[in-house]
Amino acid sequence: INAEYMGIARRMEKLIFFSLLCVCAVFAANNGKAITPPMGWRSWNLYGSNVDQKLIQSQMDGITSRKRMVDGVPTSLADLGYIDVGLDDNWQACGSYGPDGYTYHDENGNPVVNLNRFPDMKAMTDYAHKLNLTAGWYGNNCICKDHCTDTKCYAGDVKATLAYGFDSIKLDGCGLELNLTMFMDMFNKSGKSILVENCHWGGTLPTYDWCPFNYYRSSGDISGSYESVTGNLQTTIPLAKQNLSTPGCWAYPDMLEVGCPGLSVVESQSHFGAWCIVSSPLILSHDLLNDTVSDAIWDIITNREAIAVNQAWAGESGTVCDSGWWWAGAEAAANSSLCKKNSNSRLAALHCVPTWQLFYKPLSRATNETAVLLMNHHFSSLSSLKVSFAKVPSLAKAGVRRVHVRDIWNHKDLGVFTDSYVVNKLASHDSVFLKLTPA
Repeated sequence: INAEYMGIARRMEKLIFFSLLCVCAVFAANNGKAITPPMGWRSWNLYGSNVDQKLIQSQMDGITSRKRMVDGVPTSLADLGYIDVGLDDNWQACGSYGPDGYTYHDENGNPVVNLNRFPDMKAMTDYAHKLNLTAGWYGNNCICKDHCTDTKCYAGDVKATLAYGFDSIKLDGCGLELNLTMFMDMFNKSGKSILVENCHWGGTLPTYDWCPFNYYRSSGDISGSYESVTGNLQTTIPLAKQNLSTPGCWAYPDMLEVGCPGLSVVESQSHFGAWCIVSSPLILSHDLLNDTVSDAIWDIITNREAIAVNQAWAGESGTVCDSGWWWAGAEAAANSSLCKKNSNSRLAALHCVPTWQLFYKPLSRATNETAVLLMNHHFSSLSSLKVSFAKVPSLAKAGVRRVHVRDIWNHKDLGVFTDSYVVNKLASHDSVFLKLTPA
């Protein structure tokens, strides 16, 4: 492909991208947020309820630190796009307030802050803004589980979010403030656009013409195990097939467990690649000040090529296109039948995951450039796994047979291949992340 053609193709791609944004805006939150998957950090997965203002501000320092290199240049995580630092649960002063006995709203609907833990919320968000970060909050909380359904509590939460200077909010599913349309309408009428996460654990999903939030949980809570990662990943597949994960309204299988206890470095890399290729928001949750952890995962979470795949949009969010099982014969039939019968259960999501899966995501409609991620979910190594170009929809539809293959994990060009690329051996829970460009 000559340079002139590539230039024309890229210009066409930009026109297509902005046209698609107009289409997506039909059902997105219409607040201009999350045009690409949000990136940042949130406190819950590692710290749980053990949070205070000092901790959150220290993580802000960590995410903006340039003590490590990327491509030979001192670079912070914020430089790469991780800019939203979110305080999760346990900022509130749990109690019984007013005649209705609200657990963290006063009788006028205002949320009550635990001043021992967070003596000055506004100073904390000001600190974030000083570092060119955005600050995230958390509502409809789990630790206090307020039963308030009155409009005054929604209004009080919106008012406090703005008064304290927050830029985003995670709305959990624990309390009874479950009207996300009301929240978004109030935020939009406030004059300040707020990035909204719907954390209803997959219980409140968008439709084609309704999405009053910017990203939404497709799954239950994630934990530090490869089985949990792959189980949550599966919940994005039906949403992608319905094209319900789009700019301004992204499917989200929960925070990244990369750097948290439970995953090996190999598993962490596969986890990160999976979240990248399905266009999930990339929300870190490890201790940003822990040098041992940061050194171990730095090359994973700062991989510019992987992040570029995550942030690209060419009309599809990324999903599975091929898979295989180690089962055979009667055992295969029995297990397949069991999985189909329980296809909507969390049990199926955790235990009916194929032995290996191939995910794909188109990167350019103009050039048919596509990313693929081959994952080995099995407990042992697999041999001779084939990436068949005919199984990759964006290539197959264009009749592409000859492909230039680039290794995203190792930043290496692997050459030109016809019809397929074969991975001779793939270790347990390992992955191969490739960019395929028509030759």
